[in-house]
Amino acid sequence: MKRWIPRIIVLAVLAGAAAFVGLWWQPWAKGDHDISFSTVTVGKGTIAAQVTANGTLSAHKTVTIGAQVSGRIVELDADFNSVVKDKQIIAKLDDTVLRAQVEQAKANLDQAAANVQKAEVGEMDGLRQYKRQQLLREQQLVADATVEAAEVTYKEAVANTILMKAQVEQNKAQLDQAKLNLSYATIYSPVNGIVLSRAVDVGQTVAASLSAPTLFTIAEDLTRMQIDTSVAESDVGRLDDKDVAVTFTVDAFPGKVFPGKISQIRNSPTTTQGVVTYDAVIDVDNQDLKLRPGMTANVTFVLAQVADAVKIPNAALRFKPTREQMMAIRQSFGGSGHHGSGHHGGGSGSDAGSSGWGGMKMGSDGKPDFGDKKPVWKLVDGRPKMVLIKPGLTDGSTTQLVEGELEPGDVLITDIEGLPAAAQNQRKVGAF
Repeated sequence: MKRWIPRIIVLAVLAGAAAFVGLWWQPWAKGDHDISFSTVTVGKGTIAAQVTANGTLSAHKTVTIGAQVSGRIVELDADFNSVVKDKQIIAKLDDTVLRAQVEQAKANLDQAAANVQKAEVGEMDGLRQYKRQQLLREQQLVADATVEAAEVTYKEAVANTILMKAQVEQNKAQLDQAKLNLSYATIYSPVNGIVLSRAVDVGQTVAASLSAPTLFTIAEDLTRMQIDTSVAESDVGRLDDKDVAVTFTVDAFPGKVFPGKISQIRNSPTTTQGVVTYDAVIDVDNQDLKLRPGMTANVTFVLAQVADAVKIPNAALRFKPTREQMMAIRQSFGGSGHHGSGHHGGGSGSDAGSSGWGGMKMGSDGKPDFGDKKPVWKLVDGRPKMVLIKPGLTDGSTTQLVEGELEPGDVLITDIEGLPAAAQNQRKVGAF
């Protein structure tokens, strides 16, 4: 038994050590566990801050041609896409009824003129009778009542003459109205332009009792068009400068970019399901007549632009490792820590294995205070390294590098895979 006691003690120590290793030793602590990184590459090119919107192309001036009188279409002198001139006849209505109304109005005018002559004769006779009765009263041959009755008759004749003359004027107006209605039976183009649509056919009857029915739609000039876009209220304030560069595309010409110019931002809002938008009107030059009314335009407003910028994918700016991830990376990769010099002026960096955050100032919430800079994580020889950069203009997917030790071709981390379960489960807890 004395010989077995030391052996038992040794076995117990070995078993305890094995248990300790089994409980506390992790393969990733020595780099045996595979840790992989999702990465993006720093690029170089043009970055433009943009606002996008959709709209519809239309002619600058569109005229709707209607009929002011009812009738049957007997002639059409314009069709779809017809080029028309100002005052050109484009349609005619059956004018049989309208001509009859003109003749009736003429007859009424002649009758009224005859009534005027008759009233004037009555007025002249009334005046003669009135004067005769006055002479007889002076000779005391008639009573005053007889003279007064003659006076009343005369004045009634005068009023009747005035009435007949007014009826003449009334019938003249009716004749003019009948002639005007007759002229409406012939439809003229009010402008030079091109016919966009025709809504009637020969033989069709149009009724203009309550409103003028539409016969044609004419675009005055398709070489100058406009786009009515719906710009969100969060973006409309950025378009106050009419010198903002505008481009747009249409599905009819894939890959071709057309230029435009802001002509007006209308104050009247449009609310759709709680979303407020404003109409930004874009002027478009269409000298080659490639663009057609009604085309859907995908409009881009270029607010600012930087050429030859170092472009950082925004996914790298959004990556924020947790404390668990930091500890796992430090134990996996180790490192003594160092600070690099910036390629773009004054950047600083530190290895994941260096202690703390490189002596950086900490905020009251326990998180590092980077000021106007942001941290990104760069892979250097397979090792993650934090680099502070100062971002500039962004287009929504990439951001301009203003200051920091990054250059095109550098690889930035956007995610980490292969960490222990504790780290994986706490990625969103206590992020720096």
